[in-house]
Amino acid sequence: MKKLIASIAILFAVSSYAQNKTVTDDNVVVTKHQLKLGNTVINYTATAGFMQMKDENDSLKAKVFYVAYTKDGEDTSKRPVLFAYNGGPGSASVWLHMGAIGPKRVVLSDKGEMQQPPFSYTNNEYTWLDKTDIVFIDPMMTGFTRPAHGEDKSDFTGYENDTRFVGDFIRLYTSKNARWSSPKFIGGESYGTTRSAGVANYLQERYGMYLNGVILISAILDFGADETDRGNDRPYPLQLPTFAATAWYHHKLSPQYSDLKSLLTEVENFSMNDYATALLKGDAISDAEKNRIADKLHDYTGLSKDYILQSNLRLHVGRFNKELMRDSGLTVGRLDSRFTGYDYDEAGENFEYDPSYDKTIYGPFAAVVNDYIKRELKFNSELPYEVLTGRVGYWPLSNDHYLNVAEELREAMTKNPFLKVWIAQGYYDMATPYFATENVVAHMFLKKDIRQNLHFTFYEAGHMVYINKPSLAQLKNDFSSFMQQALPKQ
Repeated sequence: MKKLIASIAILFAVSSYAQNKTVTDDNVVVTKHQLKLGNTVINYTATAGFMQMKDENDSLKAKVFYVAYTKDGEDTSKRPVLFAYNGGPGSASVWLHMGAIGPKRVVLSDKGEMQQPPFSYTNNEYTWLDKTDIVFIDPMMTGFTRPAHGEDKSDFTGYENDTRFVGDFIRLYTSKNARWSSPKFIGGESYGTTRSAGVANYLQERYGMYLNGVILISAILDFGADETDRGNDRPYPLQLPTFAATAWYHHKLSPQYSDLKSLLTEVENFSMNDYATALLKGDAISDAEKNRIADKLHDYTGLSKDYILQSNLRLHVGRFNKELMRDSGLTVGRLDSRFTGYDYDEAGENFEYDPSYDKTIYGPFAAVVNDYIKRELKFNSELPYEVLTGRVGYWPLSNDHYLNVAEELREAMTKNPFLKVWIAQGYYDMATPYFATENVVAHMFLKKDIRQNLHFTFYEAGHMVYINKPSLAQLKNDFSSFMQQALPKQ
């Protein structure tokens, strides 16, 4: 009798499992889920697996791993769909997927700090799924995405190849799932914003696919505004407000400003006027002006005047991270300068690792996405899920010294006057400084009626603005406002 009961229990368990899981011939797993947001219950379908990318001779070229969430009971001809990815290059979509906009999110402290392992995830009360279906894309050599046997990964990497690869996936998914009449959005973070500018223009030019909106989180559109190479003085004034915000956060200013925004207003004005002018002069600058600029840089960063003068008035990411809190034996993060860490060599010039990545987010996100995909989405693969990898190899950006995709975005916006663009930036982000992004947009020279389609929001957080819980809540509210502007009026 006990054996019979046990057999019935096993049969019931297998039957229940099968009802919640469908496996297609393309190794795509479909599961059903439910999420409660306040008083609202969302029933949704998750589709996880590979999209087979073939050429016109039906030869398999690559298999793209993706996870799609679609709200049940909706008219897909009217329901928006968002295609989302991260950057790197070499990053999977895990950060946006499990940190910001998917139905589940990694459990961190409210500030964004790693909790004691083993790590866990929870329902994401700030998911964007109530407003749009979401398709998370892992580009080449990220997640489980790989080239087909005999194919070279370099055919899918680099700015131009990647733009076509991701754009072609979006076109194929849209066609296979009958979403051509849906309002369509793309959203990327970090290098994913570089990709988005290219993809928006590529979809428009190659397939006539005109988007409703482009979402850029921690944007980098012109690498010349960020790369502090010798002879390129442009980034220094554009990074200074982020250095000032960091010094303010860690109480390194004397006197300490009462609030961050009043400090940044003052620093931005100094950066665009006195500081930029001084740097333009090179060594033709007078001693008096050089000392005056050094005094102001000391006021805004807390670094010693001697250090600033020895640096030729030019402060670098990496060196600044090491110098700011050297007297305490601490370094500050690059992705998020709110976080600090310790180095083996306290006398070094640069920090040895980024505490805002290695001791904050990497472990929790890597563990959770591997567990979630297998346990809840029921997708199995023996491949390693590549979270942020160097396996993409050499990534050519352009034939020019600095890749600048702002023109791609300008062209897309000009030819599609209904295209809305939203840029979200964190004040403590040294990877893609907010003031640099503002400056790049100012150099797009958008006509006034087009410029009103683009707007910024700012957060007291870093590169992954959403790991700071107050910023995560603000990001959701800002997204809801953006959708109201970008969707067709009923």
